[in-house]
Amino acid sequence: MASSEFEPSRTHAARILQIEGIRSPDRQRSDALSIPQLLDHNQVPGVGVAVVDDFEVAWTKSWGVADAQTGMTATDQTLYQAASITKPLAAMASLKAAQLGLFDIDQDINTILKSWKLPDAPFGGEVAVTPRMLMSHTSGLGDGYGFPGYEPGKPLPTVLQILDGQSPSPLPAVRLVRPAMTAYQYSGGGIEVQQLALTDTVGAPFTQIMLDWVLRPIGMTNSTYEQPLPAELERGAARAHNHTGATMGAPWHVYPEQAAAGLWTTPGDLAKFVVEIQRTLAGRSSLVLNQSTMRNMVTPVGVGPFAVGFIVSKKGEGWYFEHDGDNWGFKAQLIGHVAKGYGAVIMTNGDNGLPVIAEIQDRIAKTYGWDLPERPSDG
Repeated sequence: MASSEFEPSRTHAARILQIEGIRSPDRQRSDALSIPQLLDHNQVPGVGVAVVDDFEVAWTKSWGVADAQTGMTATDQTLYQAASITKPLAAMASLKAAQLGLFDIDQDINTILKSWKLPDAPFGGEVAVTPRMLMSHTSGLGDGYGFPGYEPGKPLPTVLQILDGQSPSPLPAVRLVRPAMTAYQYSGGGIEVQQLALTDTVGAPFTQIMLDWVLRPIGMTNSTYEQPLPAELERGAARAHNHTGATMGAPWHVYPEQAAAGLWTTPGDLAKFVVEIQRTLAGRSSLVLNQSTMRNMVTPVGVGPFAVGFIVSKKGEGWYFEHDGDNWGFKAQLIGHVAKGYGAVIMTNGDNGLPVIAEIQDRIAKTYGWDLPERPSDG
């Protein structure tokens, strides 16, 4: 196992062996394959895993390669793009601003924004758009898209250009298509509106706010919101790969939409984030938010599955907060139990990473006795 700050206990080491699934290579069911065989079967170069148990990061481990072209081994310090898992961390920063009294998450967003205003808000004279709605995808914004990213070295749009659909952004403007709180529609653009509200209010760059308010307090020392990725960190970053596990023209895409898709991190760092949420909800920590404010992240707003930042859903007999990530050449998943202090983060550097993530998460859930319904066998 690669060097890690999270060395497993003897009990956890035995569970890792179960999850690894070291079994006969001639059995073709995915649940009978070892993790290296699972990666090969799905043409995914590498995967990093972190497991949370009893309100602690129990262990991290990595398999495969960070770069199929060079053969660079994936380690527990390898940086992956978190993609949309970026969003709940950004939401935590906005909740911090609300906790500090800088704005209210149920306040009209146009009374918070200074450098730009959301046109036609409130839509049709209805309820005004608020930060809570923007961060739960219930604001009535109709973009519904993820961001495609830009090749390194290409011109990058500002937040204002992203919101108004101006070059070099190739996407339409971010605009309302329905009254707020009448339907749920995933909106990366809404997250960018909230990013602008946060930076307008605090008067500091988003990267600095995230470092000072979220990453540093939680101890996420292997994480950055810098876009493009600083040159000194490129050597430790996983490369993007396509559905066949091959490298593509660029090593990865750049995402100026920092709050929506811009985090580079490790599974271990994201697991620290999961632990801080769980410990705060249990009244055992307050590194970023107090317990009352943190509950907003796991309390659905009433339309659609989202709370502030996270999907919250019942699986089996348990309630979980979760978010997936899907960038060009990267797939990832974060899940945590709302009350019981367990969860997992799984990150891959391949477009075909979802089956790998689903299988590993299923193994973790079975090994650790999560209250999840069993996933049907594919064999």
